[in-house]
Amino acid sequence: MSIKSDRWIRRMAEEHGMIDPFEPGQVRDGAAGRVISYGTSSYGYDIRCADEFKIFTNINSAVVDPKQFDDSSFVDIQADVCIIPPNSFALARTVEYLRIPRNVLTICLGKSTYARCGIIVNVTPLEPEWEGHVTLEFSNTTPLPAKVYANEGVAQVLFFESDEECETSYRDRGGKYQGQTGVTLPHA
Repeated sequence: MSIKSDRWIRRMAEEHGMIDPFEPGQVRDGAAGRVISYGTSSYGYDIRCADEFKIFTNINSAVVDPKQFDDSSFVDIQADVCIIPPNSFALARTVEYLRIPRNVLTICLGKSTYARCGIIVNVTPLEPEWEGHVTLEFSNTTPLPAKVYANEGVAQVLFFESDEECETSYRDRGGKYQGQTGVTLPHA
């Protein structure tokens, strides 16, 4: 298994639609000035956060249960900036729709700009033949409100290519998050 370079990422995105929309270089400036970078990097791809957020709130005193998740525990907003309450979290999705090849596994890590502010980005690995918008979780570990910016970089996806295809892919076993669009809540 080997980590893949910027040339491989560009080829897979352009020839096979692995990342859509795709930015072949690293973007650091936008219409309003500096942005948190996104696009192709040396050995990965910096994904962006869309402007759809679900901010966790405990107004209903609900219990967080991954088998019976109560979606009334979230407030939905659509905005260029999401302000996450202290010691809370928000869900979002990527701008990019990803299609992972059968012989590739990805690992997604938060960007250091957010980590240095106490904002942890959590994403599970993207398995072979998974596709969809990635649901992102932002944890605000600080005692202060924290901002997350839409349409800017939030995490880096690293691509690991195996020298052989897996026997059973995410698509083969009918994974429950296959083809997800929008911010997808947990379901058993």
